[in-house]
Amino acid sequence: MATEASQTKNQRIFVTDCEGPISKNDNAFELTTYFVPNGDQFFALISKYDDVLADVVKKPGYKAGDTLRLILPFLKAYGATNEKIREYSSKNVLLVPGARDTLRFVRDLMRSFIVSTSYEQYISSLCHITGFPYDNAYCTKLNIDKYEMSEEEAKRLKEIRKEISTMSMIEIPEKAKAVQDFSQRDQETIQKLDEMFWEEIPKMESGKMLEEVNPVGGYEKAKAVQNIVEKLDSRLDNVMYVGDSITDVPPFQLVRKNGGLTVSFNGNEYAIREAEIAVLSGNTIVTSVLAEAFSRLSKDHVIRLVGEWNPSGLKKYCATSTLRERMFKLYPEAFPQVEIITAANRERLKKESSAFRKTVRGEAIGKLG
Repeated sequence: MATEASQTKNQRIFVTDCEGPISKNDNAFELTTYFVPNGDQFFALISKYDDVLADVVKKPGYKAGDTLRLILPFLKAYGATNEKIREYSSKNVLLVPGARDTLRFVRDLMRSFIVSTSYEQYISSLCHITGFPYDNAYCTKLNIDKYEMSEEEAKRLKEIRKEISTMSMIEIPEKAKAVQDFSQRDQETIQKLDEMFWEEIPKMESGKMLEEVNPVGGYEKAKAVQNIVEKLDSRLDNVMYVGDSITDVPPFQLVRKNGGLTVSFNGNEYAIREAEIAVLSGNTIVTSVLAEAFSRLSKDHVIRLVGEWNPSGLKKYCATSTLRERMFKLYPEAFPQVEIITAANRERLKKESSAFRKTVRGEAIGKLG
């Protein structure tokens, strides 16, 4: 008979990103669009700059998702407060179809957690709507009200915002390893943004936000996964991690390296680059199916299921009849696209998944890193 300690070591753990796998939102983008003039263009450029710093330059102390600290002085300058952020977020949660059922289903199967770069105001609202325990969510803590900002400083930040909004979008060359690999125009844009964010704004009172707010993205997500495993006295090979973007790269790498299961749900090129399974679906029931197989048996069992991704394979590998019936009802003719990612299909899946995510989340959000 297995001991209690060995049972704990072998318990399965489900960890998912929020925006993408659970909701259609990009809350930070939406907040910026709501509070800041031309906020969509402004945020898109800062997000691309974030990709440059995190994935190409690999700036020390910087991680994917730190866009959420870079935009804070500007949100403050245009009147954002804790209450306004919370109010807007609570009214604009947009779930991926099936997400509420999936979160409920996986919680009945195994210990389940959300690890998200999103601000706590948004995640607390989403948890309330879905009934997911907020105590099982890791997210970016934010108290924007505690930071002071003079009228003069707000005026200067608005001037910087106008300048950023006129800049051309940065294009990241394939296999770029340094700023020198970019076009001359983009090198000048990156240099100007460097001066704004790492020289001028840090001298402002609101610059403290860039130092003190620590978004849960990139390696902070990986730390959260490690914390979950240690807290449960389990192992990383018991983890199923679902993500979709550049902020999920380190947790994907951590979980995959240690024998866990990594799933890209409508992921962009960064997610497809790192995950083992690609899901292209407008409904989260696929996540439920994969989680059910993982919780009962093993990662290899899920790989076999994906290798036979059809009605007969579902009958063979999925033990929950209500889940099978729901899949057949939703998809009577053809299942959503689910594939094991290999060297042979990775480039194709990058294009197909990136395109599909835009149909689910919209063009503006879908093309963000």
